[in-house]
Amino acid sequence: MESMDSLFAALAEADQKGIAVALATVVAVSGSVPRHVGAKMLVYADGSTLGTVGGGEMENRVCAEAADALRERKPRTVHYELSNPALGDPGQCGGTADIFIDPICPLVTLVVVGAGHVGRAVARLGKQLGFFVVVSDDRAELCTPEALPGADAYLVCAMRDIPSRWSLDRDTYVVLATRNVDVDVEGLPALLAVPTAYVGVIGSRRRWITTAQALAEHGTPAETIARVHSPIGLELHAETPEEIAVSILAEVIMVRRGGTGLSMSEPG
Repeated sequence: MESMDSLFAALAEADQKGIAVALATVVAVSGSVPRHVGAKMLVYADGSTLGTVGGGEMENRVCAEAADALRERKPRTVHYELSNPALGDPGQCGGTADIFIDPICPLVTLVVVGAGHVGRAVARLGKQLGFFVVVSDDRAELCTPEALPGADAYLVCAMRDIPSRWSLDRDTYVVLATRNVDVDVEGLPALLAVPTAYVGVIGSRRRWITTAQALAEHGTPAETIARVHSPIGLELHAETPEEIAVSILAEVIMVRRGGTGLSMSEPG
């Protein structure tokens, strides 16, 4: 059985790494129950747990509720009768238990691949917009707090290695401010193999056509390639890195919030 110190250390680690986790706490009991008020358990998005609120079928049901709470980002209190399994109760201790499930979800993650001029501008603006910003580049001298202050995490690695270095999920938005087609073709398949909310690739329309053709020739399915937003961003006639960052993150916000990208003065 895990100690409270271990649970809180794991919770702090999840927060630092931007990992979603639900904290389940026994808040009320009566009669005979396996754990008492204050017992805690962490439930991760992949179903793994740390600690226990009683084990058995009740704990299985708590894990299922925790998965729903993480998906909906809403806390809940669940009540269990532990008296008659034949009637669907999750146990036969004879008591009752109320368990509060609190989903602790990190900030929505923005992964910026490429720490050049545009990548740095995207990372800075993303941080101002409230994203958890992860910067990645295979050039170590560009991917440091000194070169790009203010990001939450720095990954010095090839693009293909990002999914093994950082947890990517449906709350992750990936911006590729990369330097050429070869980098994109080599690294994109690994990023597109995980279910992120958004993947955008910088560059001209011609560059993306070349990239998409090369991906297809290497066996990437057409429906996977179609997930990519490229050329990236909304059409603003942006020129400077900062203006391009506005264009890119305007599209990210549009996708996240379900907007249209139309001018607010446009009818309808």
